[in-house]
Amino acid sequence: QVRLVESGGGLVQAGGSLRLSCAASGRTFSNYVMGWFRQPPGTGKEREFVAFITGIGANAVYVDSVKGRFTISGDIAKNAWYLQMNSLKPEDTAVYYCAIARAPMTTASGYDYWGQGTQVTVSS
Repeated sequence: QVRLVESGGGLVQAGGSLRLSCAASGRTFSNYVMGWFRQPPGTGKEREFVAFITGIGANAVYVDSVKGRFTISGDIAKNAWYLQMNSLKPEDTAVYYCAIARAPMTTASGYDYWGQGTQVTVSS
């Protein structure tokens, strides 16, 4: 059974940094795509794409709002991937989810496996 577990969320002041981790178990994902999504607070807010990386790390894609501030990376040997978040802004506040897909995509519906989420709160 595939299981994804996020960690590393927390409360940070604007301008600060956090590093999120996602540990996968149940199978190897060397040929999959590892993604990060986030869901801002508020009723009805949809889960939005943040970044993904291919299993071999050959390609990383980011949403425009995080380019230059966030970096996604992966460790296939550990079945884990990470999201380094620098220069955080209050608008980055959200529950962050890691997910796995079979092909590169930015739509949440295309991802097969999801973690439970980790809260990131950025104070102004």
